[in-house]
Amino acid sequence: MNIAIIPARGGSKRIPRKNIRLFHGQPIIGYAIQCAQNSQLFDRIIVSTDDEEIAAVAVSFGAEVPFFRSSKNADDYATTSEVLIEVLEKLKEQDTVPEWACCIYPTTPLLHSTDLTNAYELFKAKETDVVLAATAFDFPIQRAFELDEQGNVHLREPNVISARSQDLAPTFHDAGAFYFFKTLHLLNNRSLWNGTVRAIALPSERVQDIDNEADWEMALYKYQRIERHDQISG
Repeated sequence: MNIAIIPARGGSKRIPRKNIRLFHGQPIIGYAIQCAQNSQLFDRIIVSTDDEEIAAVAVSFGAEVPFFRSSKNADDYATTSEVLIEVLEKLKEQDTVPEWACCIYPTTPLLHSTDLTNAYELFKAKETDVVLAATAFDFPIQRAFELDEQGNVHLREPNVISARSQDLAPTFHDAGAFYFFKTLHLLNNRSLWNGTVRAIALPSERVQDIDNEADWEMALYKYQRIERHDQISG
């Protein structure tokens, strides 16, 4: 049995009710559920939430909410790993723990189902504990610097400050989209960031962290741009 887990708590502070806010005409969590469905990788799509309204929306899109999230994992400090472990331990009580699972974040309207299938192929082809979505930094992080209280610049890598951008190795960060993971690995290690971790790269135009209203507007812009492109290509 293959399972997708979508963590969606109700207490978003910076964008109230973010996980079910309408995005281009439908609750944003619906895109994540539909992406999982379209990938045809999962027997079950489980939404982890502490919120009855989010649960109702999730079920209306065809996901399951077999149990509600505990209060200790519904605050601002609970990590993704802790939320996933709670779901797996609940499933373990029902003797239904899968060999692997995939966490998909609820605010990923730019994600394609092919991103999931490509990541799954890498996950199964290699001896891998975790496969995540990554995207490249827009600016070479080798040129990063720190500012002290007086505003003085302290270069992190002064030896490369004069190097051409094209001569610097590209660097990546977590795209905040999904993680395929071996369930026993997570249960034993309590983290998605140890063991053998691999990544697939997503283009920046299909990645947007949504933490505030400006992020939301940028995600809408990117979505509409992709939609226009698909209409022209079609």
